Amino acid sequence: MNLELHVWRQAAPNAKGSFVTYAARDISPDMSFLEMLDVVNEGLVAAGNDPVAFDHDCREGICGSCGMMINGVAHGPMRATATCQLHMRHFADADVIWIEPWRARAFPVVKDLVVNRSALDRIIAAGGFVSVNTGSAPEANSQPVAKQDADDAMDAAACIGCGACIAACPNGSASLFTAAKISHLGLLPHGQPERMRRALRMVAQMDVEGFGHCTLFGECQEACPKEISIDTIARMNRDFLLATVGHREEKALSGSA
Repeated sequence: MNLELHVWRQAAPNAKGSFVTYAARDISPDMSFLEMLDVVNEGLVAAGNDPVAFDHDCREGICGSCGMMINGVAHGPMRATATCQLHMRHFADADVIWIEPWRARAFPVVKDLVVNRSALDRIIAAGGFVSVNTGSAPEANSQPVAKQDADDAMDAAACIGCGACIAACPNGSASLFTAAKISHLGLLPHGQPERMRRALRMVAQMDVEGFGHCTLFGECQEACPKEISIDTIARMNRDFLLATVGHREEKALSGSA
């Protein structure tokens, strides 16, 4: 198939960007979207031009590196699919495709389709450590975990940190990402000692990074390639509220002492 691409090109973070039109020719329907971009880049390099910069790594929907807006949709038209898993058979010959980077204040453009997502790393780091006993592995059933808690924790842990939820959110909120990282530890026994403190620190760091506030619009869960539910946000809000009240009570008691 032959396609017309309108790709966002921006040479540097402070440079002025614009859409540039490219022709993608003889594209196999079996190619992934990233493989299609590889073909376009090969043509650009052969012609002595600068290739389109885009993030990628595992190309298996696991690492979360790939991510771009495709025709205004995070990761493209297929639900629960990362950009690297999107295949060209979902497009038709002569289609016009608009490709741009994540759009969020906390995700500054580095070059072309590459954005700086280090804010997500700082949110995770703000959560701090997890108290665990070191040494040999404990007996598997020594600490029972309810099946529903285990299932919910695994669902939350599926987050790959791609940032699609933020790019899709009208407010540019990182609540789904932060809630997933809080939930997958907060639901399990070994995550309990730091549970309240973790919620306080990670939500505070999310605000520091300049992400927008959550209004439960729901677009985040629609864009998430791992289909993480906004139920995790409700869980995070509950933990944050309890942690805030508890923290105030501790300060009041320490002040009276």
